[in-house]
Order: sequence, then structure tokens, then C-alpha cells
Amino acid sequence: MPDGQDDIARDTGDRTEIRKGRKFGQVLAGARKIFLRDGYEGASVDDIAREAGVSKATLYSYFPDKKLLFLEVAKAECGRQAEQTLEVLDLDAAPEQVLRTAAEHIVTLVSSEFGQKVFRICVAESDRFPQLGREFYHSGPHLVRQRISEYLRRAVARGELAIEDIELAADQFHELCKANIQAKLIFGINDCCPARDAKRTVDGAVEMFLARYGVRQTAG
Repeated sequence: MPDGQDDIARDTGDRTEIRKGRKFGQVLAGARKIFLRDGYEGASVDDIAREAGVSKATLYSYFPDKKLLFLEVAKAECGRQAEQTLEVLDLDAAPEQVLRTAAEHIVTLVSSEFGQKVFRICVAESDRFPQLGREFYHSGPHLVRQRISEYLRRAVARGELAIEDIELAADQFHELCKANIQAKLIFGINDCCPARDAKRTVDGAVEMFLARYGVRQTAG
């Protein structure tokens, strides 16, 4: 089999299906580095192929255009970040513990180099390929939101939280975790975000959420 022919992108109606092969991860790793360094517009196929250690023919056999490659890189990285968060959330633990763990992971992703650059690229390229934002959201943030919602339902059933609208509460918590961080990063405020600010944001998110939805235990 010629080099690169083990992984072919096929047009299947309204979307492109990518068949994974032996050099799939190699191409994604090289593309990730170049996209984060140069952005979508500045990234060249030559640089991506060189970084991945494959020929341009191999790269094109995996991904017929740069848009598909960037989309796959964003989905893969976001999914990896989300999986790390899901693995550490104990659905049977107390609300303060679970919420703090979730908040720490959300703050870490929002303030990471990857999180900042992909967010900016998603916004900048929304007109070019609007499906990018949807794919990015469903491959990562949506999974975390679902897991947090699942935990909130269990905590409500155990009498630990009092929440009527689970989905809204999950969204509120996610937004609390970005307070005073994401906006500064978007606008390039240089003093964001030292560890003390991250801890302050996490503490505030957990405390405010529990103040609204926590159930006070009465002695008896």
C-alpha cells in the first residue's frame, strides 16, 4: 500500500468521514503544534507535513483540505481535555468536592495556551466554517456540561442540593468558573492569570453556587 493510502477522507453527503490509519495521530500531533504556533490562516501545509514527518501527499490523503485538519485537531484536543475532567469527577462525592474539582479543570482549560488560541481561532474563523464552533463545543464543553448535570441530578436526589433547572444550573456554574479570567485573556490583559487569581475564581464559583443551590443540614 503506498504511503498515506491507509487513511482516506471520504465525502459522505453533507459531511466528510475520515478513516483513521497508522499515521493519523502523527499528522494530528504535527498539525496541532503548527496551528497553535501560527493560527489557522498562518499555518502552511508544508510546515505541517514537515512537523508531522510525512509527505504532503500523505497529509492530503488523510485530509483533503486544511479546514478538515484543523477541525479534527480542535476536536481531538478538546476531547482529550474533557476526558481528563470526566475521569476525576466522582459522582458519589460531596458537592463541595466535586464542584471544586470541576472548577479547577475548567479554569485550567480556559487559561491554557490551547484554550485561548482555539477560542480565538473559532471566533475568527466562524464565517469561514461555522461548524467548527459546534464541533468544538460538542467534543469537549458539552461532555463536561453533561457530566456536571448528571452529578447535580444525583446530588438533588440525595438531598444535598435543591435545583429545579439542572441544565441552567450547570451552565451557571460553568460561567462562574470563567469569571475574571476569560475576558482578560481574550483582551490580552498581561496580569492574568496567576495562581492566586485562579484559586480566587474557583473558590468564588463553588461558594456562590452552593449559596444558591446548597441544602443546609439541620441538627436533629
